Amino acid sequence: MSQSADQQVVTRFAPSPTGFLHIGGARTALFNWLYARGRGGKFLLRIEDTDRARSTPEATQAILDGMAWLGLDHDGDVISQFDGAKRHAEVAHQLLAEGKAYKCFATQDEIAAFRESARAEGKSTLFRSPWRDAEPDTHPEAPFVVRIKAPQEGNTVIRDQVQGDVTIRNDQLDDMVLLRADGTPVYMLAVVVDDHDMGVTHVIRGDDHLNNAARQMMIYDAMGWDVPVWAHIPLIHGPDGKKLSKRHGALGAQEYQVMGYPAAGMRNYLARLGWSHGDDEFFTDAQAKEWFDLNGIGKSPARFDVKKLENLSGQHIAQADDAALQHEIERYLEAAGLEPLKQSRKEGLMAALPFVKERAKTLPELLEKAHFILTERPVTQDEKSSKALDTVSRSILSQLTPQLRTVTWSRDSLEAVLNDFAAAQDTKFGKLAGPLRAALAGRAVTPSVFDMMLVLGREETLARLEDAAA
Repeated sequence: MSQSADQQVVTRFAPSPTGFLHIGGARTALFNWLYARGRGGKFLLRIEDTDRARSTPEATQAILDGMAWLGLDHDGDVISQFDGAKRHAEVAHQLLAEGKAYKCFATQDEIAAFRESARAEGKSTLFRSPWRDAEPDTHPEAPFVVRIKAPQEGNTVIRDQVQGDVTIRNDQLDDMVLLRADGTPVYMLAVVVDDHDMGVTHVIRGDDHLNNAARQMMIYDAMGWDVPVWAHIPLIHGPDGKKLSKRHGALGAQEYQVMGYPAAGMRNYLARLGWSHGDDEFFTDAQAKEWFDLNGIGKSPARFDVKKLENLSGQHIAQADDAALQHEIERYLEAAGLEPLKQSRKEGLMAALPFVKERAKTLPELLEKAHFILTERPVTQDEKSSKALDTVSRSILSQLTPQLRTVTWSRDSLEAVLNDFAAAQDTKFGKLAGPLRAALAGRAVTPSVFDMMLVLGREETLARLEDAAA
């Protein structure tokens, strides 16, 4: 059975807590979030923490922090797979009672010996348990695993929204273990029971799980449960076409927060990584939710491209609402372990944002452009800008300062005064710009001199010019 069309969409993201939110996992979460949010559905979060050695509260927190940074809010409580172990085992016992599963007493040594002899004879090494149809009165007093009775004839067809129909011959499927000898449920059983109990209608996950789908369908069919809509998405590769790994650079979503990429830019970039909507590159969250569909996902692996990420990040910074951008900068400083902004600096930055957010690809670049408002007097010149403050330039600044005391503090008036002053000095305004940048910002590359003067205000501008002329 499959899902009915009018059912509310329920998607889920089910990461294993490995210590951070992998960039591939972040994209999977985003696809599930977009699909549910664009259809008035639910997006659920389950932590697959059955591996107790690797599952720590810190590792789970790292996933939650990564999702919070990306703005991927989930519905309801976070579900722990480990907490459902009793329910998972219950399902296995139900299948056992209904004759759809059986107790297998084969030891590891017997299974290994079977495989070795099959290999030697050139036969399939797929283990066929002699206990599949054994009568209960022949069962020994010995440890056993519980195995599902896999179909042995015909085919299993995975109807996948990305990969198309994938057919697997049933004689290639083994009788999968459901419960280990110690009675604990295996991951494959836990996933199916959780997805069913959570009402998941669409399973959108990496295509490394594609083969699992055929084995998981055995449990759905045996229990008479609706099979979810499958969508197995290709993995992300590095620029060299190999699976994304440490050698390609940062792998954790939060590493990109620490590098100063805005969350909106990251969402936009990850959405475009393997999914497309015509030729659209830059889009808002609202557009992504409206447009995102499973048939827009490509079949081949996407390549991670930092240049594209930078480009989109720059566009999102330029178009961001100033208050939201200010908030993002504060979160960035905290994540990167940098000094928070003092209240007076926050006000100054807010005034400067309209002039500095154009053409900054990351938040550190933006803060460098805003250095003039974030630094305090006396302004320290960097090496390049200090060369612009020679004796002649200092003398020119000391002559300019009195003329700025009485001028109306508007762009037009300032432009007129500075251009007239340059003409009186028999030079072009461009020649004045270097010393002014050095005096006002201590940098050779800054926003326009007029923008800086307007943001700094008359008092601060004059004080900085006097400091530099002295």
